[in-house]
Amino acid sequence: MRSSRSMMAAVVLGTALAAGQAQAGTDQAVTDLSRYCQACWRNARLPADHWPDATQQVFVRLLERLDPTRWQEALKGDGEERKEFLRAIDAVKKRTQRAKQPALLPDAVADASVFESVRRDDRGWLDAHAKNLLSDKQRKILDLTITGYEVPEIANELGTTVERVSDEKYKAIRKLKTKHFDELS
Repeated sequence: MRSSRSMMAAVVLGTALAAGQAQAGTDQAVTDLSRYCQACWRNARLPADHWPDATQQVFVRLLERLDPTRWQEALKGDGEERKEFLRAIDAVKKRTQRAKQPALLPDAVADASVFESVRRDDRGWLDAHAKNLLSDKQRKILDLTITGYEVPEIANELGTTVERVSDEKYKAIRKLKTKHFDELS
């Protein structure tokens, strides 16, 4: 699925550029944006084999949100184009980094009944610490996750984007993991 979406994005980008929808400077803008993305991926310590896909995802997002003739503005000033470009980079970087994260529960938890008991056992600890550590939105997202909601369903329920829910869920889990490891030390 992912490779077909990347392929489609490449076709759309190539078609847009070849069809003359972009001004002469767009070719240079694509090159400059690609270089900027590579520097971001390097600084974020993403594996080099992920860079082309991550850059492609940024361009897909830019195609969805910005006219290619405005891409030159993405590297200049503090305009809306630049903000959108940086949001795209940040979203792709976080998604790629999260994909490398290990699962929260041990691999040994295979059947649903064991999974439910682990959740019940951890619920007391979670309730005790979530109140002090997490924002109201983060607590709501984790509550919905624990009850079985998927990220898109949570986004629908809260009236926000999937990216925002994913980001808040990641932050909440990171805070709780840090607290848990601090207690173990």
